[in-house]
Amino acid sequence: MATAQPVVISLADLKSGNISFETLQEAFGPDSLGILVVKDVPSEFPQLRHQLLSYASYMGNLSEADFEKFTNEAAKYLVGWSKGREKLKDGGADEYKGSFYANCAFYVDPSLESARPTEKFSLEQFPEYLAPNSWPPKEMLPGFRSTMEQMCSLIIDTAVLVARVCDKFAEKEIPGYPSTYLEKVVKSSSTTKARLLHYYPMPEEVMAKGQEEDNWCAVHKDHGCLTGLTSAMFIDELKTDAKVPNSSENVPDLLPTLEELPGSPDPQAGLWIKDRKGVPVQVKIPKDCIAFQTGETLEKITGGKFKAVEHSVRGAYAKGIARNTLAVFTQPNLEDEVDLDQHITFGEFARGIIAKNTV
Repeated sequence: MATAQPVVISLADLKSGNISFETLQEAFGPDSLGILVVKDVPSEFPQLRHQLLSYASYMGNLSEADFEKFTNEAAKYLVGWSKGREKLKDGGADEYKGSFYANCAFYVDPSLESARPTEKFSLEQFPEYLAPNSWPPKEMLPGFRSTMEQMCSLIIDTAVLVARVCDKFAEKEIPGYPSTYLEKVVKSSSTTKARLLHYYPMPEEVMAKGQEEDNWCAVHKDHGCLTGLTSAMFIDELKTDAKVPNSSENVPDLLPTLEELPGSPDPQAGLWIKDRKGVPVQVKIPKDCIAFQTGETLEKITGGKFKAVEHSVRGAYAKGIARNTLAVFTQPNLEDEVDLDQHITFGEFARGIIAKNTV
Protein backbone atom coordinates (compact mmCIF):
# COMPACT_ATOMS: atom_id res chain seq x y z
CA MET A 1 0.00 0.00 0.00
CA ALA A 2 1.30 3.39 -1.01
CA THR A 3 1.66 6.54 1.05
CA ALA A 4 1.10 9.89 -0.67
CA GLN A 5 2.43 13.30 0.33
CA PRO A 6 -0.23 16.02 0.25
CA VAL A 7 0.43 19.61 -0.82
CA VAL A 8 1.54 21.66 2.22
CA ILE A 9 1.31 25.46 2.50
CA SER A 10 1.82 27.89 5.37
CA LEU A 11 -0.87 29.94 7.08
CA ALA A 12 1.22 33.06 6.43
CA ASP A 13 1.13 32.42 2.67
CA LEU A 14 -2.61 31.87 2.85
CA LYS A 15 -3.09 35.20 4.64
CA SER A 16 -0.98 37.05 2.09
CA GLY A 17 -2.57 35.24 -0.85
CA ASN A 18 0.85 33.96 -1.89
CA ILE A 19 -0.48 30.67 -3.27
CA SER A 20 0.04 29.97 -6.96
CA PHE A 21 -2.69 28.62 -9.19
CA GLU A 22 -0.38 25.68 -9.91
CA THR A 23 -0.29 24.83 -6.20
CA LEU A 24 -4.09 24.92 -6.01
CA GLN A 25 -4.38 22.68 -9.04
CA GLU A 26 -1.89 20.27 -7.50
CA ALA A 27 -3.97 20.17 -4.31
CA PHE A 28 -7.55 20.26 -5.61
CA GLY A 29 -7.50 19.89 -9.41
CA PRO A 30 -8.70 16.98 -11.60
CA ASP A 31 -5.44 15.03 -11.18
CA SER A 32 -4.96 15.78 -7.49
CA LEU A 33 -5.59 13.95 -4.22
CA GLY A 34 -8.07 16.66 -3.29
CA ILE A 35 -6.34 17.59 -0.04
CA LEU A 36 -4.36 20.61 1.15
CA VAL A 37 -2.45 20.75 4.45
CA VAL A 38 -1.94 24.08 6.25
CA LYS A 39 1.07 24.37 8.57
CA ASP A 40 2.16 27.07 11.04
CA VAL A 41 -1.40 27.37 12.36
CA PRO A 42 -2.25 29.45 15.47
CA SER A 43 -0.28 28.51 18.58
CA GLU A 44 -3.38 27.47 20.53
CA PHE A 45 -4.25 24.77 18.00
CA PRO A 46 -2.17 21.83 19.37
CA GLN A 47 -3.59 22.13 22.90
CA LEU A 48 -7.15 22.62 21.61
CA ARG A 49 -6.75 19.54 19.42
CA HIS A 50 -5.45 17.41 22.30
CA GLN A 51 -8.22 18.67 24.59
CA LEU A 52 -11.07 18.14 22.13
CA LEU A 53 -9.94 14.73 20.93
CA SER A 54 -9.63 13.62 24.56
CA TYR A 55 -13.28 14.57 24.98
CA ALA A 56 -14.11 12.20 22.09
CA SER A 57 -12.93 9.23 24.19
CA TYR A 58 -14.64 10.54 27.31
CA MET A 59 -17.87 10.88 25.34
CA GLY A 60 -17.57 7.48 23.69
CA ASN A 61 -17.29 5.84 27.11
CA LEU A 62 -20.44 7.36 28.58
CA SER A 63 -23.41 5.15 29.39
CA GLU A 64 -26.41 4.55 27.13
CA ALA A 65 -28.51 6.51 29.61
CA ASP A 66 -26.11 9.46 29.25
CA PHE A 67 -26.23 9.28 25.44
CA GLU A 68 -30.01 9.58 25.52
CA LYS A 69 -29.66 13.05 27.03
CA PHE A 70 -28.05 14.43 23.86
CA THR A 71 -29.42 12.20 21.10
CA ASN A 72 -31.93 13.54 18.56
CA GLU A 73 -33.69 10.81 16.59
CA ALA A 74 -36.00 13.33 14.88
CA ALA A 75 -32.93 15.00 13.35
CA LYS A 76 -31.90 11.62 11.91
CA TYR A 77 -29.03 11.56 14.44
CA LEU A 78 -27.24 14.39 12.60
CA VAL A 79 -27.39 16.62 15.68
CA GLY A 80 -25.91 15.45 18.96
CA TRP A 81 -24.87 11.81 19.51
CA SER A 82 -24.98 9.17 16.78
CA LYS A 83 -23.82 5.56 16.68
CA GLY A 84 -24.67 2.75 14.27
CA ARG A 85 -26.56 5.06 11.89
CA GLU A 86 -24.14 5.20 8.97
CA LYS A 87 -24.09 2.68 6.12
CA LEU A 88 -20.97 0.66 5.35
CA LYS A 89 -20.16 -0.67 1.89
CA ASP A 90 -22.00 -3.94 2.63
CA GLY A 91 -25.16 -2.00 3.50
CA GLY A 92 -24.91 -2.74 7.22
CA ALA A 93 -24.78 -0.20 10.03
CA ASP A 94 -21.46 1.09 11.33
CA GLU A 95 -21.39 -0.09 14.96
CA TYR A 96 -17.75 0.74 15.70
CA LYS A 97 -17.91 4.51 15.44
CA GLY A 98 -19.59 7.12 17.61
CA SER A 99 -20.10 10.70 16.45
CA PHE A 100 -21.11 14.00 17.97
CA TYR A 101 -22.59 16.43 15.44
CA ALA A 102 -22.75 20.18 16.07
CA ASN A 103 -24.23 22.94 13.95
CA CYS A 104 -21.64 25.70 13.61
CA ALA A 105 -24.13 28.55 13.25
CA PHE A 106 -22.44 30.00 16.36
CA TYR A 107 -19.61 31.08 14.02
CA VAL A 108 -22.02 33.54 12.35
CA ASP A 109 -24.06 34.43 15.44
CA PRO A 110 -23.19 33.15 18.95
CA SER A 111 -26.89 33.06 19.84
CA LEU A 112 -27.74 30.53 17.09
CA GLU A 113 -27.95 26.77 17.73
CA SER A 114 -28.79 26.01 14.08
CA ALA A 115 -29.57 27.70 10.80
CA ARG A 116 -32.84 29.62 10.77
CA PRO A 117 -35.76 27.90 9.02
CA THR A 118 -36.93 29.42 5.74
CA GLU A 119 -40.14 29.26 3.72
CA LYS A 120 -38.66 26.51 1.57
CA PHE A 121 -36.90 24.60 4.35
CA SER A 122 -38.82 24.22 7.59
CA LEU A 123 -37.71 22.51 10.78
CA GLU A 124 -40.31 19.78 10.21
CA GLN A 125 -39.06 19.11 6.68
CA PHE A 126 -35.31 19.37 7.30
CA PRO A 127 -34.44 18.70 10.96
CA GLU A 128 -30.98 17.40 9.96
CA TYR A 129 -29.83 21.01 9.58
CA LEU A 130 -32.48 23.01 11.39
CA ALA A 131 -32.85 21.18 14.71
CA PRO A 132 -30.97 23.02 17.47
CA ASN A 133 -27.74 21.59 18.88
CA SER A 134 -28.03 18.82 21.46
CA TRP A 135 -25.09 19.48 23.76
CA PRO A 136 -24.31 17.05 26.58
CA PRO A 137 -25.13 18.50 30.00
CA LYS A 138 -22.29 20.65 31.33
CA GLU A 139 -21.82 18.51 34.44
CA MET A 140 -21.52 15.39 32.26
CA LEU A 141 -18.62 16.71 30.12
CA PRO A 142 -17.46 19.98 31.69
CA GLY A 143 -15.65 22.27 29.26
CA PHE A 144 -16.64 20.26 26.19
CA ARG A 145 -18.88 22.82 24.50
CA SER A 146 -16.44 25.73 24.78
CA THR A 147 -13.56 23.56 23.54
CA MET A 148 -15.61 22.35 20.57
CA GLU A 149 -16.70 25.87 19.63
CA GLN A 150 -13.16 27.25 19.89
CA MET A 151 -11.68 24.51 17.73
CA CYS A 152 -14.40 24.72 15.09
CA SER A 153 -14.05 28.50 14.91
CA LEU A 154 -10.29 28.24 14.43
CA ILE A 155 -10.74 25.72 11.60
CA ILE A 156 -13.45 27.82 9.92
CA ASP A 157 -11.21 30.92 10.18
CA THR A 158 -8.57 28.98 8.25
CA ALA A 159 -11.12 27.62 5.76
CA VAL A 160 -12.11 31.22 4.93
CA LEU A 161 -8.52 31.88 3.84
CA VAL A 162 -8.42 28.69 1.75
CA ALA A 163 -11.72 29.70 0.14
CA ARG A 164 -10.32 33.13 -0.71
CA VAL A 165 -7.45 31.74 -2.76
CA CYS A 166 -9.80 29.24 -4.40
CA ASP A 167 -12.02 32.14 -5.46
CA LYS A 168 -9.10 33.94 -7.08
CA PHE A 169 -8.41 30.87 -9.19
CA ALA A 170 -12.08 30.27 -10.04
CA GLU A 171 -12.73 33.91 -10.99
CA LYS A 172 -9.92 33.70 -13.52
CA GLU A 173 -10.58 30.22 -14.89
CA ILE A 174 -14.39 29.83 -14.80
CA PRO A 175 -16.63 32.08 -16.93
CA GLY A 176 -19.48 33.55 -14.90
CA TYR A 177 -18.11 32.46 -11.54
CA PRO A 178 -19.63 34.72 -8.85
CA SER A 179 -17.03 37.00 -7.27
CA THR A 180 -15.77 35.82 -3.83
CA TYR A 181 -18.47 33.12 -3.87
CA LEU A 182 -16.70 30.45 -1.83
CA GLU A 183 -15.33 32.87 0.76
CA LYS A 184 -18.82 34.27 1.33
CA VAL A 185 -20.21 30.74 1.71
CA VAL A 186 -17.62 29.68 4.28
CA LYS A 187 -17.70 32.95 6.20
CA SER A 188 -21.46 33.53 6.32
CA SER A 189 -23.10 30.11 6.18
CA SER A 190 -25.03 28.95 9.24
CA THR A 191 -25.28 25.34 8.01
CA THR A 192 -21.61 24.41 8.47
CA LYS A 193 -21.55 21.26 10.57
CA ALA A 194 -18.84 19.68 12.72
CA ARG A 195 -18.43 16.00 13.51
CA LEU A 196 -16.32 14.79 16.41
CA LEU A 197 -15.56 11.10 15.85
CA HIS A 198 -14.65 8.32 18.25
CA TYR A 199 -13.66 5.09 16.51
CA TYR A 200 -14.04 2.42 19.16
CA PRO A 201 -11.38 -0.22 19.75
CA MET A 202 -12.25 -3.09 17.45
CA PRO A 203 -13.58 -6.25 19.09
CA GLU A 204 -11.29 -9.25 18.85
CA GLU A 205 -13.81 -11.19 16.77
CA VAL A 206 -13.79 -8.42 14.15
CA MET A 207 -9.99 -8.33 14.05
CA ALA A 208 -9.95 -12.10 13.62
CA LYS A 209 -11.92 -11.84 10.36
CA GLY A 210 -9.05 -10.05 8.65
CA GLN A 211 -8.51 -6.55 7.36
CA GLU A 212 -11.37 -4.86 5.56
CA GLU A 213 -10.54 -1.90 3.36
CA ASP A 214 -12.99 0.44 5.08
CA ASN A 215 -14.09 -1.33 8.24
CA TRP A 216 -14.68 1.96 10.04
CA CYS A 217 -15.97 4.18 7.25
CA ALA A 218 -17.24 3.32 3.78
CA VAL A 219 -15.58 4.95 0.77
CA HIS A 220 -17.40 8.23 0.18
CA LYS A 221 -17.15 11.86 -0.89
CA ASP A 222 -18.04 14.71 1.44
CA HIS A 223 -20.98 16.72 0.12
CA GLY A 224 -19.94 20.19 1.33
CA CYS A 225 -17.37 22.66 0.00
CA LEU A 226 -14.23 22.29 2.10
CA THR A 227 -13.84 19.80 4.94
CA GLY A 228 -11.39 20.85 7.66
CA LEU A 229 -9.66 17.93 9.38
CA THR A 230 -7.42 17.47 12.39
CA SER A 231 -4.92 14.64 12.50
CA ALA A 232 -6.17 11.56 14.31
CA MET A 233 -5.35 10.93 17.95
CA PHE A 234 -4.79 7.30 18.98
CA ILE A 235 -5.43 6.24 22.57
CA ASP A 236 -4.78 2.89 24.22
CA GLU A 237 -8.01 2.58 26.17
CA LEU A 238 -6.76 -0.56 27.93
CA LYS A 239 -4.02 1.47 29.60
CA THR A 240 -5.64 4.92 29.69
CA ASP A 241 -8.83 5.35 31.69
CA ALA A 242 -11.28 7.18 29.43
CA LYS A 243 -14.07 7.34 31.99
CA VAL A 244 -15.05 10.83 33.13
CA PRO A 245 -13.45 11.43 36.55
CA ASN A 246 -15.86 11.65 39.46
CA SER A 247 -16.19 15.32 40.42
CA SER A 248 -19.40 15.38 42.45
CA GLU A 249 -18.21 18.20 44.69
CA ASN A 250 -16.52 20.67 42.33
CA VAL A 251 -17.18 20.50 38.60
CA PRO A 252 -13.91 21.38 36.81
CA ASP A 253 -13.69 23.88 33.96
CA LEU A 254 -12.05 21.25 31.75
CA LEU A 255 -11.48 17.52 31.90
CA PRO A 256 -7.82 16.40 31.91
CA THR A 257 -6.31 15.51 28.56
CA LEU A 258 -5.69 11.81 27.89
CA GLU A 259 -2.36 10.27 26.98
CA GLU A 260 -1.89 10.22 23.23
CA LEU A 261 0.10 7.49 21.53
CA PRO A 262 2.91 8.82 19.30
CA GLY A 263 1.22 7.11 16.34
CA SER A 264 -1.02 4.24 15.41
CA PRO A 265 0.25 0.78 16.46
CA ASP A 266 -1.11 -0.37 13.10
CA PRO A 267 0.67 1.55 10.29
CA GLN A 268 -2.18 0.78 7.87
CA ALA A 269 -4.77 2.56 10.03
CA GLY A 270 -6.02 6.01 9.17
CA LEU A 271 -7.15 8.14 6.23
CA TRP A 272 -7.03 6.60 2.76
CA ILE A 273 -7.76 8.57 -0.39
CA LYS A 274 -8.46 7.11 -3.80
CA ASP A 275 -6.17 8.81 -6.28
CA ARG A 276 -7.53 9.80 -9.68
CA LYS A 277 -6.64 6.35 -11.04
CA GLY A 278 -8.76 4.73 -8.31
CA VAL A 279 -5.79 3.45 -6.29
CA PRO A 280 -6.08 3.84 -2.48
CA VAL A 281 -3.16 5.77 -0.96
CA GLN A 282 -2.61 6.62 2.68
CA VAL A 283 -2.37 10.30 3.67
CA LYS A 284 -1.04 11.36 7.07
CA ILE A 285 -1.82 14.75 8.58
CA PRO A 286 0.79 16.16 10.99
CA LYS A 287 -0.49 16.84 14.51
CA ASP A 288 0.21 20.56 14.30
CA CYS A 289 -1.53 21.08 10.94
CA ILE A 290 -5.07 21.41 9.57
CA ALA A 291 -6.01 19.60 6.36
CA PHE A 292 -8.74 20.57 3.91
CA GLN A 293 -10.46 18.16 1.54
CA THR A 294 -12.66 19.03 -1.40
CA GLY A 295 -16.36 18.13 -1.37
CA GLU A 296 -18.99 17.58 -4.02
CA THR A 297 -20.50 21.05 -3.64
CA LEU A 298 -17.14 22.65 -4.46
CA GLU A 299 -16.87 20.40 -7.52
CA LYS A 300 -20.33 21.52 -8.66
CA ILE A 301 -19.64 25.20 -8.01
CA THR A 302 -16.38 25.12 -9.96
CA GLY A 303 -17.74 23.05 -12.83
CA GLY A 304 -15.26 20.26 -12.10
CA LYS A 305 -12.15 22.47 -11.98
CA PHE A 306 -11.76 21.28 -8.38
CA LYS A 307 -12.65 17.63 -7.80
CA ALA A 308 -14.28 16.03 -4.78
CA VAL A 309 -12.15 13.30 -3.23
CA GLU A 310 -13.18 9.72 -2.47
CA HIS A 311 -11.81 8.61 0.86
CA SER A 312 -12.27 6.15 3.71
CA VAL A 313 -10.86 5.37 7.14
CA ARG A 314 -9.17 2.05 7.81
CA GLY A 315 -9.35 0.38 11.19
CA ALA A 316 -6.46 -0.22 13.58
CA TYR A 317 -5.79 -3.91 14.05
CA ALA A 318 -4.44 -3.45 17.55
CA LYS A 319 -6.20 -4.42 20.75
CA GLY A 320 -7.72 -1.61 22.78
CA ILE A 321 -6.80 1.21 20.39
CA ALA A 322 -9.30 4.03 19.84
CA ARG A 323 -8.99 6.67 17.13
CA ASN A 324 -10.42 10.18 17.57
CA THR A 325 -10.64 13.02 15.09
CA LEU A 326 -12.65 16.10 14.08
CA ALA A 327 -14.13 17.03 10.72
CA VAL A 328 -15.68 20.45 10.01
CA PHE A 329 -17.85 20.50 6.89
CA THR A 330 -18.13 24.01 5.49
CA GLN A 331 -21.16 24.20 3.22
CA PRO A 332 -23.61 26.74 1.77
CA ASN A 333 -26.84 27.93 3.31
CA LEU A 334 -29.77 25.70 2.41
CA GLU A 335 -31.19 28.05 -0.22
CA ASP A 336 -27.87 28.87 -1.89
CA GLU A 337 -27.53 27.49 -5.41
CA VAL A 338 -24.73 24.97 -5.88
CA ASP A 339 -25.52 23.98 -9.45
CA LEU A 340 -25.66 27.26 -11.30
CA ASP A 341 -26.91 25.64 -14.53
CA GLN A 342 -29.69 23.47 -13.11
CA HIS A 343 -30.47 25.88 -10.23
CA ILE A 344 -30.19 23.20 -7.53
CA THR A 345 -29.94 24.51 -3.97
CA PHE A 346 -27.64 23.05 -1.36
CA GLY A 347 -30.62 21.92 0.69
CA GLU A 348 -32.04 19.92 -2.22
CA PHE A 349 -28.64 18.42 -2.98
CA ALA A 350 -27.86 17.55 0.66
CA ARG A 351 -31.23 15.92 1.27
CA GLY A 352 -30.53 13.24 -1.34
CA ILE A 353 -27.05 12.54 0.04
CA ILE A 354 -28.30 12.16 3.62
CA ALA A 355 -31.03 9.72 2.56
CA LYS A 356 -28.45 7.57 0.78
CA ASN A 357 -25.91 7.45 3.62
CA THR A 358 -28.04 6.82 6.70
CA VAL A 359 -29.92 3.76 7.94
